[in-house]
Amino acid sequence: MHLPSLRKLSLSILVAFSATPAAFAEKPVPRIDALVDGMYPQLETIYKDIHANPELSFKETRTAAKLAAEMRAIGFDVTEKVGGTGVVAIYKNGAGPTILVRTELDALPMEEKTGLPYASKVKADWNGRETFVAHSCGHDIHMASWIGTAKTLVALKDQWKGTLMFIGQPAEEAGGGAKAMLADGLFKRFPKPDFAFALHTNPSPYGFVGYRVGPITSSADALEITFKGRGGHGSAPDKTIDPITIAAHFVTDVQTVVSREKDPFEFGVVTIGSIQGGTAGNIIPDSTVLRGTIRSYKPEVREKLLEGVRRTAKASAAMAGAPEPAIDFGDGGAAVINDEAVVQRTVAALKSQLGAAQVVQVPPITASEDFSEYVNAGVPSMFFFVGVSDPKQVADSLKPGGKPLPFNHSPFFAPVPEPSIKMGVQAMTTAVLSAMNK
Repeated sequence: MHLPSLRKLSLSILVAFSATPAAFAEKPVPRIDALVDGMYPQLETIYKDIHANPELSFKETRTAAKLAAEMRAIGFDVTEKVGGTGVVAIYKNGAGPTILVRTELDALPMEEKTGLPYASKVKADWNGRETFVAHSCGHDIHMASWIGTAKTLVALKDQWKGTLMFIGQPAEEAGGGAKAMLADGLFKRFPKPDFAFALHTNPSPYGFVGYRVGPITSSADALEITFKGRGGHGSAPDKTIDPITIAAHFVTDVQTVVSREKDPFEFGVVTIGSIQGGTAGNIIPDSTVLRGTIRSYKPEVREKLLEGVRRTAKASAAMAGAPEPAIDFGDGGAAVINDEAVVQRTVAALKSQLGAAQVVQVPPITASEDFSEYVNAGVPSMFFFVGVSDPKQVADSLKPGGKPLPFNHSPFFAPVPEPSIKMGVQAMTTAVLSAMNK
């Protein structure tokens, strides 16, 4: 998951907003600070172990087994291998709502360069080639917070009634993990939840929680286009149809869809992140493959971008007298839409637990998340953020000429573990209790 402008997000969470109406804070949430402090040494050990032993999407066997063992030790009824490597942990505590809490299991195919003593040195196969693997998006923080939340809620079981449904989802980064769990009967083999929650790290100061009503992430469509040509010698381009030139035209021309066809007040991005074609400088290849991503918030903007990309690709090929390109948009994910009533109730509880100044409204992000699959399955939900960066470093980075702060997916992304995990546990526990005590 790639997060937006650090400056925009960091500034937004440093501004407090008006209090949520008192009607949504009918029942006080118990103080959980001491419980979290007591269990933190164990959570740190778990976090560092997961961080040092990351696994790629749909290959999270060690990670899944570790989370399953931890949840069984807490007292959950655990089912493994749901949707591949997914974990479902159920804890029943009388009659009441069923609350889903999701964490992700997977890491990224990239090298970690943080220099931390517990940094990952793992390598694995990724699409036929060897790559480093690293938790550079914060899923390890999520997992430690997920386990801590489960422990805290069980310790407080005399203060709530209902069913906890904690899921460890594979393949959020590659996409498809949520769909795989749902296709494997997540809401048929297990209770369909009344509410669902998920959190995500961001490079804002630790101690802060960011929320939003409505769209909080973008939709995402994977783009792959194969431009077909006629190969030949680099000295005689007239005897060929050059697919690299066609691809180059497309890369620049497709941006006019964003700048000239899309409503300028609506968010939409088309990014080409990979071009593969040819083997040597004096050989014109017979095909070139482009891969990219298309992001938006609204369905109508999404459709306009998809149609514009398709039309521009065909026109680029036609202009060169080339065959029609092969265009594949993959299986894109929808935007996460936070439920207004769930957010209002949860924010009131979070302000009561953490302090109003620590819980702030943030703009929607341009990244995507397959947590949207649970939302679109009909579960009122809330997806929110927890800060993981040193506040002084964040403040310094925002000064003119300040050193940029590493963000998610950076090889230098290094959350500060203790305050980040503790806040994750406190915030998620508070969110679940607010739904249990509605």
